[in-house]
Amino acid sequence: MKKDEYRDQALKLFPWVCAKCTREFSGKKLPELTVHHKDHDHSNNPLDGSNWELLCIYCHDNEHSRSLEAEWQDAQDSNAGERATASFNPFADLKKLLHVPAGQKK
Repeated sequence: MKKDEYRDQALKLFPWVCAKCTREFSGKKLPELTVHHKDHDHSNNPLDGSNWELLCIYCHDNEHSRSLEAEWQDAQDSNAGERATASFNPFADLKKLLHVPAGQKK
């Protein structure tokens, strides 16, 4: 099913409201309402719309950003043992730099 076809189908099935922020859409603003695939598989397009939800462009971008962030975090967690630890200490000589000999004013 092509993008235009499942969008038309989704617009017939669901109210023209963003499923996240609940903004309503009509007229000139309707193109800002997009179809989001809940399982992120754009080829999974059941005619009953069970894998779709209507999201405004802002919530749709946010949803995909959160998904990318989660994938990145999972990759970071799986490489946790391989990460190098920082060896630079910017405060290593701070005590020496702040030391004021007795009898001198700061």
